[in-house]
Amino acid sequence: MYWVLGSSVIFSALLMIPKMDVTTTGPGVLATKKGTITMVSETNVKIDDKDFAVNPKVEKPIENSIFPTRNSWQEVVVSQNQVVKKKELLAKGITHIRFDANMWVYLVLVILIGISWGIGKAAVYKHIPEYFPTEVGVVGGMVGMIGGLGGFFGPIIFGYLLTSTGIWSSSWVFILLFSLVCLIWMHRTVTKIMNEKQPDLSKEMERK
Repeated sequence: MYWVLGSSVIFSALLMIPKMDVTTTGPGVLATKKGTITMVSETNVKIDDKDFAVNPKVEKPIENSIFPTRNSWQEVVVSQNQVVKKKELLAKGITHIRFDANMWVYLVLVILIGISWGIGKAAVYKHIPEYFPTEVGVVGGMVGMIGGLGGFFGPIIFGYLLTSTGIWSSSWVFILLFSLVCLIWMHRTVTKIMNEKQPDLSKEMERK
């Protein structure tokens, strides 16, 4: 179950990254001295006799990329013969991040998290006779009922999350948080039981 919930956290963290096309501010070029702009080009700004390099925009291939792609460049915001002060902005920085969410990678991750949950379902039923040997029927029925409620309320919760956030991957954020809560809860429960029944083994487990 540690492996199952841990893998659920990892896979849902990867799946929650949404398809994006973001343009934001990047590192710019500042004047290190006061002076007059004597030359301006796409790759260089000159103040008196001092040159300042400018990073031009270079188009990068983004089709069929598995990982998010980042492209940074700088655009000159001053003109020739302009008087600038020290630390005045010469070229503003722009960073463009794009992620196309490759369908095949998404499919593999969904299959893997589904396999993990299937193993987790079997592991839960294996734990029932070990932790509740005298109440197997009752606990097994409760587990089945909770599983059914999860299948009923899950899509409803996902729909509300989509409506409130406008992000399709918000359902995976919910699964990530839910898996993390279950992992912490399970660890605390197991540790408590071990402390009560086998304190020495519990201490060894905590060290690992």
